[in-house]
Amino acid sequence: MKLVAIVGTNAETSYDRELLHYMQRHFSKSVTMTVAEINQVPQFNAPHEKDELPTAVKRLATKIEAADGVVISVPEDEKVVPVALKDTIEWLSSTIHPLIGKKIMIVGTSLGVKESNSVQDKLREALIAPGVEANVLPGNEFLLSFVDNAFDGQGNLIDAPTVNALDSSFDNYLKFINNNSETPALNVKWDGNYDVIVLGFGGAGASAARFAADQGAHVLVVEAAPYGREGGNTRYSAQHVVMGKDSNELTEYYKALGYPYTYPEKTLEAYIKGMSHIPMYFEKYLGIKAVSWKYDIKPSDPVANKKTMAEYPELPGSDTVDFALVHRRDADAGLWKILRQQVMDRTDMIDIWLNSRAAKLIQEPVTGVVRGVQINREDKLLNIHAKNGVVLAMGGFENNPELVQTYLHSKRLTPLGTLYNRGDGIKMAQEVGAKMWHMSTYESHGVLPGLTFKEAEDERGRQLNWPLLKKGSILVTADDGTRYFPEDSPHRHGHIQTHGSWLIPQKNLHPYLVFDQAQYDEFEKQLTDNGQLPYPEFMEKLISAKTLAELAGQMDVPAGNLEKTIANFNQFKEAGEDYAFGRHPESMRSFDDGPYYAIAMANDVLNTQGGPQRNEKAEILDTNSNPIPHLYGAGELGGVIANNYQGGGNLTECLVFGKLAGESAATAKEDADEVNATDANGINDIVDTESAAKVTLGDNQYLGSSNSGLGGKITVRVTYQKNKIEDVEVMQHHESEDVGLVAVDEMPKEIVAANSTDVDVVAGASASSRAIKEAVQDAITQAE
Repeated sequence: MKLVAIVGTNAETSYDRELLHYMQRHFSKSVTMTVAEINQVPQFNAPHEKDELPTAVKRLATKIEAADGVVISVPEDEKVVPVALKDTIEWLSSTIHPLIGKKIMIVGTSLGVKESNSVQDKLREALIAPGVEANVLPGNEFLLSFVDNAFDGQGNLIDAPTVNALDSSFDNYLKFINNNSETPALNVKWDGNYDVIVLGFGGAGASAARFAADQGAHVLVVEAAPYGREGGNTRYSAQHVVMGKDSNELTEYYKALGYPYTYPEKTLEAYIKGMSHIPMYFEKYLGIKAVSWKYDIKPSDPVANKKTMAEYPELPGSDTVDFALVHRRDADAGLWKILRQQVMDRTDMIDIWLNSRAAKLIQEPVTGVVRGVQINREDKLLNIHAKNGVVLAMGGFENNPELVQTYLHSKRLTPLGTLYNRGDGIKMAQEVGAKMWHMSTYESHGVLPGLTFKEAEDERGRQLNWPLLKKGSILVTADDGTRYFPEDSPHRHGHIQTHGSWLIPQKNLHPYLVFDQAQYDEFEKQLTDNGQLPYPEFMEKLISAKTLAELAGQMDVPAGNLEKTIANFNQFKEAGEDYAFGRHPESMRSFDDGPYYAIAMANDVLNTQGGPQRNEKAEILDTNSNPIPHLYGAGELGGVIANNYQGGGNLTECLVFGKLAGESAATAKEDADEVNATDANGINDIVDTESAAKVTLGDNQYLGSSNSGLGGKITVRVTYQKNKIEDVEVMQHHESEDVGLVAVDEMPKEIVAANSTDVDVVAGASASSRAIKEAVQDAITQAE
C-alpha cells in the first residue's frame, strides 16, 4: 500500500515533519509512505483552465493520484491552518481535483495541551468542502501533545501509550482505506465514565442532572464558570416562570408570538403542556407551592405591579398567561437556589466539575452515536465517556463576539447575564452535524431599549429602571449624532414598536446619552437626596463641554448633526409633538445653552435563543431532522423561542426540556457500550470547596448566614460584644462579579460604622445587601 504524507507547513524546522518521518519508519512493514513537502508550492493565484500549473503542484498531484491514501500533519500551535497548506489545497481543487474521494488521515503536533484540536477541525472542513471533497477518516485524529519532549535522540516516540494510540489510529485508517466492512472504531483513551454527562450548570443543566439521577443514572455536570459563578443566566434572571391554565390559549398565544415563523407542532406541544403544568411541577418536583402572580400577589408584596402578565396582551390567547414565583419576591435567584439545592441533595449520584470547559463531543464514525465529551480541566484534556447520553445545556453565545457578528449583526453586545455563555455548544453541535435554528433571535433589556452603559469587555452590563434617563432634556444619539428611537418608548425585552413590528433599535458602534445642565442638576439632586445613583459610576463616566460642537468632537460625531438634533428636539417640544419619533411631548424639555454632557452607551444582550434544534423528546436533530443518537438539549441553547419573546419563557423551557432531556438521556440504550475507566470519577468541586471553607470562631465571634443572596448562601463571621458590632467578615458567598461584589465589600463596613444592620442597600445589589444584613442579624441573635 502506497501513502503520501504531507508536511502541512513550509517551516524549515517542524515537529510535524519529524512525526511523519517517524510514521514512515514505524509503519514501513505495512505501507510504503512518501513524505512530501509543500515549501515549493507558490502562493495561490486562481489559474485559468489553460494556464500551466506550477511544477511543485503538478508533482504533488501526481503523487496523490498514485497513492492509496494521504496523511496530513498540521501544527496545532499556529491556531489556524498554515497559509502554505491552505494554498496547496486551493491549487489541488482549482483546475485539478486529485483529492476527490481520496482517503485522508489527519495527524498533528502541539507544544502543550489544546482546548480542542481546532486546527485539525478547520483542516477537516477545508478537505470536505465542495471542489476538494476528500474522504477524511472520522473520529481517529491523532494529536501529539507536548511534542518538544516526545522524541528521543533518534527521532522515535518515547511514551509507549502514545505509540499505542498512534498504532490504533493508523490501524483504523488502513481498514478505512481497504473499505473494510468493519466500522472504524473510536480511538479514544477514556479517563472517566458516567451514564449521563450534562454540559452546563444553569437552570436547564440542573434540571437535566436532577431528573437523570432520579432515573438511577450516575451523572457528571460540567460547568465552565468557577465556584460562585455557576448558575448561567438563570441566577441573573427575574425568576419569573411563565405558565397558564388553558393550554389551547397558550398554544394560540405562542403561535402568534412566533408569527410569521412556525414551530414544529410536537415540540411546541411538549413545551405548552409543560407550561400548563408548572404549578404541579413546583409542588411535585421542587417541594413548594407556586405563587401565582395573577392570583396570589398583593400590592404590598415587593414586586412590580403588573396590569397584565402577557408581554404581548394584544395577541390572541394572552388572557391565560401567568407567572409562577417561588415566593412573594423576585430578582433574587430564588428559583436558581432551589434548583441548585435539588442537585446538591443528590451528590451521591451527581458529580460537578466547575471551571471546566467542554471542548468537543466524541462521536462514533458512521453510526453518529455521541459516546462522550472531551473536557479541558486544569489544563488537561480529559475524555469522559457517557454510556447513555449527553445533554447540551450550555446557554447561548452572547459573549462570543465572532458569533454575535455572524448571527446578530453587531460588532459586540454587552452581556447582561453570565459572562460564560461563549457559544461552545454551538461549535460542538455543528461539528456533529446538528441542524441550527433561531440563530438571529435574541433578547435585550438594559437601561433603555437595547442599551446599557458601556462597560469593559470583561464586565456585565446593568439592568436598571431609571426614569431620569427617559424624561427631560435628554436623548440618545447614533453614530452620526442623530436620534434613532423615542427614548421614552416602553419596550418588551428591548424590542420597541417600529412600523407595526417589535424590534430592538438599530445597533450603532458608539451610541451616547446626551443631556444639558438642567438634566445634570436633576441627577446631582438625586445623588444628594439618596446618597447614590442607580448606576454608581454615572458621574465619573460623564464627558462634558461648553458647546455642542466641542461635545461632538469628544463623541466622534459630526458637530452639525448633533447641533441640528438638539435644535429639532427643542422645536418638537415647542410644537408639542415629536415629529421624528413620536416621543410624548410631556417627557421632553427643551435643551438649555449648556454646558452639555454625554455618557457612552452600548448595545446589550440578555440572552440568545439560537442553537441546535431539538424535538419533543429533547433529542437534538441533524440536518436531515433525524435525532443524533445519545445527544439531547435543553434551555437557551437551541431554545424553542423564535421572533417575539414572552418574559419567563426561557425559565419554563429550562424546567420543561431539562426534565425531558435528563430522563431521555438516562434511558438505557440498546447500543450502549461498556467502558471501564474511573480515574476522573468521584470529583465534586462544590462539595470539596464548601467543605474546605469551614470557619473557625474565636472569642466573641459568631457565625451567621442567609440564603437570600443572588447566588446562594452567604456566611458571615461577626465579632460582637457589649452590644457593639466590632467586625463583619464575609466568609462565603456566591454573589455576582460586578455590583454584588461591591455589596460584599461595602455592606460590612457600613454595618460596623452604624453599629446596626439598618443601613441602606447598595444600588443595584439589593438582594446581596439584604442577605448580608440578614446574615449579620442572624449572628447577633445568636450572641444575644
